[in-house]
Amino acid sequence: MVTRSGDDHPPELTELFGTARTTDGDEVSTGRYPVVDVANSWELRSMLELTVPGVELAYEELGNRTRTAYLVHPDGSWARASAEWTDPPEVHQSGPRKLWTAVERIRNRLNTEGSLPLLGARVHIGPDGVCHFSRGRWSASLGDDG
Repeated sequence: MVTRSGDDHPPELTELFGTARTTDGDEVSTGRYPVVDVANSWELRSMLELTVPGVELAYEELGNRTRTAYLVHPDGSWARASAEWTDPPEVHQSGPRKLWTAVERIRNRLNTEGSLPLLGARVHIGPDGVCHFSRGRWSASLGDDG
């Protein structure tokens, strides 16, 4: 995924980012971990891209130490997590995928195991261009499989 900035997203995702910024989610909860800039957290970002291919990210930190992360997906899913500094965030999510929940699952695994399985994974690129990752009992595939 190429890091995008500003309104550099496809039009439908730019609109979805607008929704994520201003709308209450169908699901509102309190997150477990502080807000993080997912796009600049390479381990977290890499696992998220394998878990939820197509996810797009944005992040802002306001002068009053309020951190907000936005996640959107072409299927119409979006999430917003916002909190002051390291407080647990208020999380708003909508759509078929719970994007912040996916981030928190990955962070939980990282905190529990000390690393993520992508680090040190074997990669096989099939003749169709699909990348197959594996390490231990974990596996994931990325690419257009037909």
